[in-house]
Amino acid sequence: MSRHKGSIAAVVTTVLVVFAAGWGVSGHDRTAEAATSGTLATTAGCGKAPTLTSGTRSIQSGGQNRTYILRIPDNYSSSHPYRLIFGLHWLNGSAAAVSSAGYYGLQPLSNNSTIFVAPQGIDNGWANTGGRDLTLVDDLTRLIENDLCVDTAQLFAMGWSYGGAMSYAIACARPTVFRAVAVLSGANLSGCNGGTQPVAYLGIHGTHDSVLNISNGRSLRDTFVRNNGCTAQNPAEPAQNSLTHITTNYSGCRAGYPVRWAAFDGDHTPSPVDGSSSPNDARTWTSGEAWRFFTQFETTTPPSSTPPSSPPPSSTSPSPRPSTSGQPGACAASYRTVNSWPGGLQGEVTVVNSASATLTGWTVQMTMASGQAISSLWNGVNAGTTGRVAVKNASYNGTLGGGASTTFGFTATGNGATSPSDLTCTSP
Repeated sequence: MSRHKGSIAAVVTTVLVVFAAGWGVSGHDRTAEAATSGTLATTAGCGKAPTLTSGTRSIQSGGQNRTYILRIPDNYSSSHPYRLIFGLHWLNGSAAAVSSAGYYGLQPLSNNSTIFVAPQGIDNGWANTGGRDLTLVDDLTRLIENDLCVDTAQLFAMGWSYGGAMSYAIACARPTVFRAVAVLSGANLSGCNGGTQPVAYLGIHGTHDSVLNISNGRSLRDTFVRNNGCTAQNPAEPAQNSLTHITTNYSGCRAGYPVRWAAFDGDHTPSPVDGSSSPNDARTWTSGEAWRFFTQFETTTPPSSTPPSSPPPSSTSPSPRPSTSGQPGACAASYRTVNSWPGGLQGEVTVVNSASATLTGWTVQMTMASGQAISSLWNGVNAGTTGRVAVKNASYNGTLGGGASTTFGFTATGNGATSPSDLTCTSP
C-alpha cells in the first residue's frame, strides 16, 4: 500500500487551532462494566435479517455525505454477537487501501469472527474539526449495531500515522464505548477530548521515525499509562541498526486495562520486519501483535446456529502443552495456539529457564506440520520456515534469570488445525 512521508507538520499547526475551540461529547455512550466483567452485551441487530452488505457504502453524518467500506463475515449469523474493528487510514491514504490490506492484516487473522469497517476521512485525513470525525465514528457504530449483531464489549480501533492519531482521539473521547485501541506511529493530531478515563492501549512506534518522532508516541502512551493506573517506567527500546523490536507490558495497571508498548528499530511505517530494513505488509509482526492484544478481551463464542463451511477460530486458546527441552533443568519450551483458521494459525511459544542459574541464550526447534510455512515471527530470529525450524532468542530476550520466562510468536500459512510438534529447547 502507498505510504506518505511528509506534510504531517502542516497538519499539526492546523489542528492545534481546532483543539482550542473544543467540542462536546456525543450522547453515544454506555457503561464500561460489560467490557471489564466479560458480560455479553448485544445490539438491536441481533436476531434480525441484516440490510447492510459488505462493500463501499455511504452515510449522512454531520450534514455531510461520508463513505466507508464494510466487511461482514462470510456465513454471518444474526444470533452471534461479533467484535467490531475500525481501521483508520493514514494521511493521503484511503478506506480502500485499508480494506485491500486486510484492515492492517487483522482481517485474514479473524477467520470470519469480526466485522470490519474502514471510514474515509475528509481530504484523506482526520483533522476531526469540530469533532466531525468522532461524529462519523458514532454514527457508523450506531448504524452497524442497529443492523448487525455486535458484542458491545468488543469494539476496537486501529490506525497508522494520522489513523493512529484518530484511534487515540477515539480512546480519549469514547472510553466507555471502545474496549481497546492500537496506535501505530501516531501523534496528537486529531485531538483528545476527555482523555482521563482508562482504555486498553497498544502503542507501536519506530525509534527513528522521521515523520512523527517517537516522542509523540511515548506521549500518547503515557496518557493511558496514567489513566489505566499503570506504574510509570521508561521501557527498553532497541538500538539503531539492530533491526529488532522490544515489547513491554506495563505493570500495576488497573485490571482489564493493560498498556503494551512496542518500539522497533525503524522509520515511519506500519509494517516493520525484524531483521530487515524493508517494510512488508505480509511479513510484519504488527498485525499479529494487534490481533493478540484485541482478542485477549474475548467474551463471545463462535456462532452455533448455521455453522459456517469453515470452522471459526476457537474463542478460548488451548492450554499450553509442555514439551521437555533438550537440556532438562535449564531450558524448556511449551506451545499454544493463539488463533487458528482453515488457511493458517497464530502460535506462541513460551521459553522457561527451569534452573536457578541465569540462562544466556536459547534456541527452540519445532517441526511445522506438512504444508505449513511461517509467514512472520516476532521476539525471536528463525532459521527456516518449513519442516524443522530453529528459533533463536532476539538480542533483548536471551538472558533469563532462574525461573524467568519469555515468549516468541508467529503466524503460519497452511493447515491451521495441526500444531507444530516435537519442541525442544537448548541453551549454550
